[in-house]
Amino acid sequence: QVQLVESGGGSVQSGGSLTLSCVASVDIITRFCMGWFRQAPGKEREGVAAWVATGRTVYADFVKERFTISQDNDKNTLYLQMNNLEPEDTATYYCAADWMTNAGMNPLEWAGDSGHWGQGTQVTVSS
Repeated sequence: QVQLVESGGGSVQSGGSLTLSCVASVDIITRFCMGWFRQAPGKEREGVAAWVATGRTVYADFVKERFTISQDNDKNTLYLQMNNLEPEDTATYYCAADWMTNAGMNPLEWAGDSGHWGQGTQVTVSS
């Protein structure tokens, strides 16, 4: 069973930065895909950034050039560096592994409960 534990959320003002961390109970380098999703109240969960073992790293259009996904394989940790945060970024952020049900799907597509998910960390951005 893969366990994912997120941390690093918090409250910041517009324009601020946060770095989210996700520690995995397994070697993340062995995962087919790992990434970050978010869910705001009343909205569907949406993909933010992800990498796929085939060599792809993808970002949602709404975070390009503001957010960066990275990893430390020795620490089995996935990161999301978030800069220039906006109030619209307010959401619960989830770390995920192996949610893709087939290799051809959009890595940022939420496929329901497929894969492994962390408990989420809250990010609140005030104007």
